[in-house]
Formats: sequence, structure tokens, C-alpha cells
Amino acid sequence: MPWLFQDPDPVCARRLSDELSLHPVVAGILSRLESLDTDSAEAFLRPRLDRVCDPLKVAHLEEAVDRIIAALDAREPIAVLGDYDVDGVTSTTLLVSVLRHLGADPKFFVPRRLEEGYGLSLAALDRALACGPVSLFISLDCGTNSREEIATLRARGIDVIVVDHHRSKAAVHPDCILVNPHVHDHPESPWLNLCTVGLTFKVAHGLLKKLRLRGDAAAQTVVMREYLDLVALGTVADLVPLTRENRLLTHHGLRQLRATRREGVKALMKVSRIATDSELHPVDISFRLGPRINASGRLADAALPVQMLLSDDPDFCRRSAESLDAMNRERQEIEKLVFEEAKAQLSAVDGDRRGLLAHGDWHPGVVGIVAGKLARHFNRPCIVLGREGELAKGSGRSVAGISLVEVLQECGDLLDAWGGHPMAVGITLHADRVSEFAERFNQAVTDWLKAGRVPDSSLVVSGRLHPEEISDSLLDQLELLHPHGEGNPEPVFALCGVTLREPPLFFGESNFRFQIASTPGRRLGVVAWRKADNPPPAGKPVDLALRLGWNHYNGRKYPQAELVDWRPAES
Repeated sequence: MPWLFQDPDPVCARRLSDELSLHPVVAGILSRLESLDTDSAEAFLRPRLDRVCDPLKVAHLEEAVDRIIAALDAREPIAVLGDYDVDGVTSTTLLVSVLRHLGADPKFFVPRRLEEGYGLSLAALDRALACGPVSLFISLDCGTNSREEIATLRARGIDVIVVDHHRSKAAVHPDCILVNPHVHDHPESPWLNLCTVGLTFKVAHGLLKKLRLRGDAAAQTVVMREYLDLVALGTVADLVPLTRENRLLTHHGLRQLRATRREGVKALMKVSRIATDSELHPVDISFRLGPRINASGRLADAALPVQMLLSDDPDFCRRSAESLDAMNRERQEIEKLVFEEAKAQLSAVDGDRRGLLAHGDWHPGVVGIVAGKLARHFNRPCIVLGREGELAKGSGRSVAGISLVEVLQECGDLLDAWGGHPMAVGITLHADRVSEFAERFNQAVTDWLKAGRVPDSSLVVSGRLHPEEISDSLLDQLELLHPHGEGNPEPVFALCGVTLREPPLFFGESNFRFQIASTPGRRLGVVAWRKADNPPPAGKPVDLALRLGWNHYNGRKYPQAELVDWRPAES
């Protein structure tokens, strides 16, 4: 993998370093993130909740809030349907919890993936409406493109609110209240890239704001900060950019997650073996909490994690978390088999293909995860399909620089249904069209690349460091750049011409560690995950690409680096 060294903006970096007393390395990273003035850089480094924008500025949000207040006043029956992924589950939990606090008793539903398909489907609607009368139906994390389903609800006299962040493929249904910044808001809006749980948080914030203005006693007792754990879970798991309001809410949400009073979250953290005596990071959600929440929707019924997150019963939450943990282990085994089969299938096709598609008799609940792994493995957009009778259903994942939403616009005529956002989509088509779709998808990606929009597969390196520059103060200031994720990647630094005194020590199935001298009298521990097939040699100069940070353990912290890549030292 080639290394791409990023040069800081020297004028901006010096100004930020001088005015904010920043380490030059940190100032250099900030100078490349955005065109930051001193105030916006300060806001980036120290996110404050009082900087959250007025929720009523989001297009159509006040209209949605007014309709919910009318339903609360009249004690109308409310139904909430949220998608079955982490974003949908946390959005449903948040809204149902707030509505209950305000005296309502909303019914909630999560689509059953195997029986009802994705999102706001007619089958999911039939089940929801069979449970009793509804006069207000709220769809979360799905519904932007559900014209037929919204028409069905409106024909029954049911008002519809859709809170969603997925891109629209065509004109949205005119007879519903749609809160979706990608459809209605200015592209520079600070809230543009909020996922649905972030938008739901703003709906709840707007609701409480208006109720408090009229003196509602119940609204006065809701503490919005306590819902930020749910916002962090959904935001990180849904791979939206951790910039602007997403960054602010996730920063405080990770703190709230650590201090949560939610019994379901505490139980989930326990089975995920996450200690709360140190800071939590997005990887704790991405690789531990998120997959366990997702496992239920992939293999069974995603209503279970909603019930767990809403419950105050520690025993119920413990049992539910243990069930989710067991489902996640089952999901991992299925996923491993599907990944190997799909990888072998794709390895046998023309290596010049730009858009990849694999299909087989695979469990539909794991194809999205497998697509993501294959996209990273081949560094190309990838769609993985499973067969369900005459239909092929699955998911696609992209790589940086290629929007699957725009690519699929070029071959969407072959699809029965599809939707999503630039990095992830879900699709359905007839099985006899898979071959034709595979060719059209590959051509659409190829055309995208020919237009000059080429994703960069280089390893982006934030700069060179000498080992003795890795000080406590540098590590402290690097922590100010957290949380890292989409749009705010964790910086990688190059240590050039380093010679390992001893060979790396291997541990686990495919990991190793070694040490290098850093500041005088100290050695820096370096760990490499799943890289045992390519360790750096001892006794020869090498260049190391590392992520740097504190390792928190037993109430203490130690400098530690993670090996990203290495190469023989350049002369």
C-alpha cells in the first residue's frame, strides 16, 4: 500500500498552535481537516452542548413537533416503526421513551427482516395496523421512498411523520411530514449528516422546547443529556461522518454511555466486556455493542433490543443481553462461512472489474457485514446477495470516494427495491436479473471512475515523528481530536528508520507486539492486530506507520501505538 504524506497548511497550523497553545503536530492535523478559524477550531477540540443548533430550524421539524403535541393533547393512539439496525433501534427507543415520559403509550414495531423485508413495507404495516387503531404513524430510519406505504396509511385517515436520513430516489409522497435534511435542508446545514437517531434527538428536543414554553410539567423533568448514549450508539454504528453536530453529540454521547443509567445498556456493556473505568471510543460501539444489537435483527426479531433498552428490569436486561450475545456468536460463524465463499467467488472473476457482486444461498442477515469486509478486502464497491425464492436480496458497501446511491441510479431500473446512503445500500431484485445487474453495476462504477472521481487507496499519513517526540503532552492533545470515525479519521504517523532490537512477540491467533525506544528512559509498546503474516524484521531499519494514544488499564494509562503498516526504511 503506498503512503500518502499530508502536508499541513503552515500558516493556519502556526496560527492555531500560537493562539490555542497546541502542539505543532495537532495544529497541523487541524489545519487539514477544514478551513478552521480559531473559534471553530476551539469548538472542534472542546465540543459543548450549548453549541447544538436550534432543532426547530431543521426543515419540517416544527411541523412534526406540532402534530405530535396535538396527538399528546388529544390522547391519540400513536404507532412508531423503526428499522432493524442500530440506528433504527436506538431511534425507536429514544422516541418511545420520551413519549412515555410525556404520558403517551405508543405502540412500537420493528420490521421482521425475513418475513417483512426492509423498512416501511406493506407487510410490516399490516402487522402494525392489526394491533389496534392508530391516528398518528411515525416512521424512523425508513420511509423516505415509501410512497405506496404512505398512501396506504393516508387512505385510512392516518397522519404520517417520517424521520429519516436516506437519500430520496424520486419525489417523496406529498401527504406526509418528512424530516430528512438530505431532501429539504441546505447542504451546508450543521445537521445535514445526522443519522436518524440524531434527527430523532432533535425532534425530541424540539418537542420538549415547545412543551416547556407552555409550562408542561412532564416536559420539565426530561433530561435530554441522558438520551445521548443512544445517539452515540446509532451515530457510530451507522457510519455517518463524525463532523459538526454528529461529532458534538457523539462526543458527549460516549461520556453518557460510560455513565448510563439505562439497565439495558449496562447489561449489554457487561456481556461485551467493556469496562466503564476508562473512556469509551467509537470502536467499542463498532466492534462490540453495535454488532450485538444488530444480531437480533439479522437472525431473529429486532424488537428484543428495543425492549431491552426500554426496560428498567435488570434481570430481563441481563437475559436479553445474553441472548443478543449468543445470537452474535451465531452470526459470526455464519458470516465467516459466507465471507470465505463470497471471497472465493469474487477472486475467480475478472480482476479488472470495478464493481463487485457476489450471490449465493446465503443468510440475508449477514450479507451487509460480508459486503463491507469484501469492499475493504478488494478496495472496491461490493454487493452481496442471498436468494429468497424468486428474489435476490442483499446489501452493498462502498469505499471512500464512490457513492452507491449515485451509482445505483444508473442501473436502478433492474431493481424491485433499493435505498440507502452513499456508503451502504440495500437492494432487492428478481433472481433471473442478477447476471444482467452485475454487468450494469460494474459498468456504472467504471463510468464513475472514468469521470475522474477516483478513490484513493493510499494510506494517508499525517506526518513524520521522531520517537523522542512522542510525549505525554502530545498524547494528551491527540485525545482532543476524538471521537474518530467517518470524516474525522484517526491520524497515522510515520516513524522512519526505526530498528527493532528484538523480533516481535506473537499472541492470540494472529497478533504481535514489540517495543521501540521513545523519550529518554522510556519504551513505547506497539501492538499489531491480525497482521501475524507480515511482521517487521528485527535488526534492519524500517519505517513504521502508527496510530498513537493512551492505553487505559486498571485506572492507569500507558503510551501505546498500533501498527497500521510498515515498509523497509527509505534511504
